[in-house]
Amino acid sequence: MSDVERIQLFENKKVRTAWDEEKQEWYFSIVDVCGVLTDQPTHERARNYWKVLKNRLKKEGSEVVTKCNRLKLIAEDGKPRETDVADMAVMFRVIESIPSKKAEPIKIWMAQVAAERINQAIDPERSIDQAVADYRRLGYSEAWINRRIKTIEIRKGLTDEWKRGGITKEVDFAFLTDLMSKTWSGLTTKEYKKYKGLTKENLRDNMTNMELLLNALAEETATEISKQRNPEGLSENAGVAKEGAEVAKATRKEVEKRIGHSVVSPEKALDYITSPEELPFPDEQKGEEQ
Repeated sequence: MSDVERIQLFENKKVRTAWDEEKQEWYFSIVDVCGVLTDQPTHERARNYWKVLKNRLKKEGSEVVTKCNRLKLIAEDGKPRETDVADMAVMFRVIESIPSKKAEPIKIWMAQVAAERINQAIDPERSIDQAVADYRRLGYSEAWINRRIKTIEIRKGLTDEWKRGGITKEVDFAFLTDLMSKTWSGLTTKEYKKYKGLTKENLRDNMTNMELLLNALAEETATEISKQRNPEGLSENAGVAKEGAEVAKATRKEVEKRIGHSVVSPEKALDYITSPEELPFPDEQKGEEQ
């Protein structure tokens, strides 16, 4: 199961979802869907409704419950917690068990969510447009959004180079990403997220302007070196990645010498976006960003 998550809105109510890259399917939070269908006033009430319904379905011998999955999604307290999820086919069967006038509208909405993901894969500009809309909704400034979108393009260019150089495994993408992060910032991705107090949130969505620029410098430099040298395999690609990150490291040290403090900041999105509704969730393709 992928950890690519997104909050979707149905009639202005939040439904947590997760995209499985391997199966090319959305998984929906059953509690959230139950809450929408039955107009529950709180998440706790929605959870209790699903608990009762699940027990009833089990007693009736329904296979629906056994076909549900468990997945960690961000809870109301901002922490990842296990919750029941279902793909669209199973979710439809759950919906059929709930008397609600919203049953058909939410089925149509779920189908639209699935179709939009396919359209974005075919037309990358749609994905960029969606990202811009999401960042605006979350309260990021236009200047930050413009920089962030550019860094997504730069990251895509680097991962394309890695693929051209024979990198295919997700663990290798993660290794190269960590190597570059450790080299220029002094922190691995995991250490960086811990430093900022992040859990499942996307690290780059919580970087300051300077952090974004330095990370982009490392990746763009590595991309250009790769185009000239054509590295093959993990070892050669790692050498190029480290060289690119060393350029950003040198720049970071020069900037810090002039401003008198570290540019690697504990600040996260909640500290500087204008009117946050919630922190962004990871929404990159498998192997694209950590």
